[in-house]
Amino acid sequence: MSPARALSIPTPTGEARIDALRTLLEIVDRLRAADGCPWDLKQTLSSVSPHLIEEAHELLEAIETAPAGDDTHVVEEAGDLLMGVVLLARIAQDERRFDLARVALAVSEKLVRRHPHVFGDGHAADAAAALSNWEAIKRGERAAKAEDSSALAGAPQAMPALQRAKRLGEKAMSAGFRWADARGALAKLREELEELEAAFEAACATDADAAAREHLEHELGDVLLASAFLGNYVELDPERAARLALRRFEARFRAMEHSLARPLGECSLEQMMAAWQAAKSVVG
Repeated sequence: MSPARALSIPTPTGEARIDALRTLLEIVDRLRAADGCPWDLKQTLSSVSPHLIEEAHELLEAIETAPAGDDTHVVEEAGDLLMGVVLLARIAQDERRFDLARVALAVSEKLVRRHPHVFGDGHAADAAAALSNWEAIKRGERAAKAEDSSALAGAPQAMPALQRAKRLGEKAMSAGFRWADARGALAKLREELEELEAAFEAACATDADAAAREHLEHELGDVLLASAFLGNYVELDPERAARLALRRFEARFRAMEHSLARPLGECSLEQMMAAWQAAKSVVG
């Protein structure tokens, strides 16, 4: 067994943020050293990247569920995500592709370039104007690189559907494709609901075919999309709204199970619905 090697802590600079980041860099460098951690040494960009998605979701959950005044879990999850980015950059450095310095400089240059109202002579009266400027600059950058210059470019296909719907809606609105107010978006949702109801009746008919089922799926998707777009108008994140609704459903369902105290298969629908309503009054 080789002797343990103590961690070399960089000399403090007096700036807490820089000192903490330097310590994290030292730790990750040590993990990736020839005599470091076998697991960390085995990792590649492809193997590490899925963990970043998982860590991002864990951080989001921590933010949304943190007790008032207690950020312990949020700090822990943010640290895990930060470590993942630092590790990814170190792996790329070992593969002679890029390093953390290049990553930090690239995003710094982008932030300065896309905030002319802060770092230049641009102007943004409010957050909406700042976002509109940001999107316009992005489109210009894409056009200069001969990339997709659509107003909708830049929302990855792999994003969760509601999250991507929110992002595409924001981009369309920023480009001027928008209702005058939220009532227009709500009216559109009502219209889509009516079309869904008609498609539902057609798909449930005794002579319904595969095309009717496909149309029902189409109309259900339109309702979900219109709901997500409405969220943009009332400044509510549809992905977050869906997560919160799922948490309420799960909490109420578990409370219903507990109150019935026997397998659901042994309960009638009327008994389950009565227990569900009771759970709703207890679980907000």
